[in-house]
Amino acid sequence: MIRLLSFVAMLGLWQGAALFSDPRRLPGPLPVLAAIFEEARSGALFSNLGVTLARVAASFALAMTLGSALGYWMGRRRVADKILDPWLVALLNLPALVVIVLAYLWAGLTEVAAIGAVALNKLPGAMVLAREGARAQDPLLDDMARAFRFPVATRLRHVVLPQLAPYLAAATRSGLSLVWKIVLIVELLGRPNGVGFKIYTAFQLFDVRMLLAYALPFVALMLCVETFVVQPFERRVARWR
Repeated sequence: MIRLLSFVAMLGLWQGAALFSDPRRLPGPLPVLAAIFEEARSGALFSNLGVTLARVAASFALAMTLGSALGYWMGRRRVADKILDPWLVALLNLPALVVIVLAYLWAGLTEVAAIGAVALNKLPGAMVLAREGARAQDPLLDDMARAFRFPVATRLRHVVLPQLAPYLAAATRSGLSLVWKIVLIVELLGRPNGVGFKIYTAFQLFDVRMLLAYALPFVALMLCVETFVVQPFERRVARWR
């Protein structure tokens, strides 16, 4: 109920601001809603949302898989930590825009360059959290696994992953919030489709109505992912508490 009231208040504030503004600069909720329906009816909205969501999923999966593996290795092996830590610090401090531009310059305006650039921006965050999770593991559980000669798969499933789960959940939440924003920049700079491309086109035409017609559904989609995927996952991995 509180969330609904908050949403209604936001719409009221938006409508009130639109009444005292130039419609070209800040259209009201109804014109934007009409533009959303127009784009949905033509199929362009769903097509571009689908393309962007696919890029988000591919980049996120690549970054989480590789970042978790490297971070766990760094947390468990001192030599690996010393070797990879300078690279990790460099990636953490390298601006996302620089990574995107270099990826396009080196690999061309391709899908591989776009997904790789987004994944590389997310990679260090996943590595840091996975490394901290590996360092926090209980050594007694490792001793128990060795004493009972657990197979690698059994040890991973019943000893390693349950202890890493809270850290992976935190990496998932922070990663998604970062990836979907960077995907829009990647699309704006070098892709011929997607939400970022449509926002850039609307910017060139100074069409605020169309800009909001693509931005708002994408935000709603990410809120749905957060509510129905990320939060249930966090509750599941923290149920032992």
